[in-house]
Amino acid sequence: MNVYMDHASTTPVDPRVVEKMMPYFMEKYGNPSSSLYEIGREARKAVEESRVKVASAINAAPGEIIFTSGGTEGDNLAIKGTALLDKDKKHIIISSIEHFSVLSTCDWLKKQGFEVTKVPVDRYGVVDLSELENAIRKDTALISVMHANNEIGTIEPIEEIGRIASDNGIIFHTNACQTAGRVPIDVRKMDIDLMTLSSHKIYGPKGAGAIFVRKGTRLEPLFHGGGHERKLRSGTENVPGIVGFGEALDLACREMRKEGERLTRLRDRLIRGILKIERSWLNGHPEKRLPNNAHFCFKFIEGESMILELDFNGISGGTGSACSSPTLEPSHVLSAIGLPKEDVHGSLRLTLGKQNTKEEVDYVIEVLPKIIERLRNISPFKEDFGEYESALAHEHKH
Repeated sequence: MNVYMDHASTTPVDPRVVEKMMPYFMEKYGNPSSSLYEIGREARKAVEESRVKVASAINAAPGEIIFTSGGTEGDNLAIKGTALLDKDKKHIIISSIEHFSVLSTCDWLKKQGFEVTKVPVDRYGVVDLSELENAIRKDTALISVMHANNEIGTIEPIEEIGRIASDNGIIFHTNACQTAGRVPIDVRKMDIDLMTLSSHKIYGPKGAGAIFVRKGTRLEPLFHGGGHERKLRSGTENVPGIVGFGEALDLACREMRKEGERLTRLRDRLIRGILKIERSWLNGHPEKRLPNNAHFCFKFIEGESMILELDFNGISGGTGSACSSPTLEPSHVLSAIGLPKEDVHGSLRLTLGKQNTKEEVDYVIEVLPKIIERLRNISPFKEDFGEYESALAHEHKH
């Protein structure tokens, strides 16, 4: 059995999306910015139709949608584009569990003389709102907090954060790459000024995405050229990618409620089954979490070995952050919620998708305990595990 449970990393492209994209590779291949002839006009029409679809999904106006190459570019444009506008505002607030595209962008800005405050989170990964308010200064240019964490699945109180930012006259950006098409988003209700979206997380093509820019919000562009995308993102538009992204998001929103309920049932079944493994626990908020995300830690286990064993059994999962797992560095997200380094390395993220079934969930629940037992038996921490068990038994007896 082949079981793919790493949908937070990427998703297969929906066949309906591929079908929508195909004409723009071979037949309607015109440059959308050269609209004086028919194939150019066809391409331009397709881009604008996709813009309407993306805007409708988040309660925005079409003119507030700027197409990009994906989440990383969107985060860079939002953060650098805001920071570089006003030389008198040199302070940025982010959470301690942001995606690397936010963290790395802020690290670059620190080299340019900016100050960055990382607001802590609680043990579930929820941003501390009082700490966020206390971090605000007169020279704060931007607050950036992700809508839901890509590792542990916790959904942040975005509406409250948006209100805090608005009340203080500060631009608010959120990365919604994990939430768009999975949970409802209303940029008006949530007081969002800038929002990053990505196509390949929702069964669309890689290399496509968008940023919502609220009307009246100014940005300094990262790319300079022909002035495409409202002069914010120069470069010939990726028409097939944009068409695929628009269709994927439209489909995801139309199927969100039914699919969300199905995934939640599978997720909860997965969590119940895996937590029967001794010395295991769930990371992230038990209720305010993405419908497809289940993130665990196992005492005295090394994550990379666990992933390889799962792969040998036909199961694809993730350990740490999907975008940085090759680094072998402990997850900054799990460290931020208070886990010691030795526990951080024993993490497993399983994220469900359209193709996953109850039978696949039960297969994982059957296979994983055997893997954990085998790895613990050969673990260099085996002696520690024995001492840990003895201490627990002694504590229980008394």
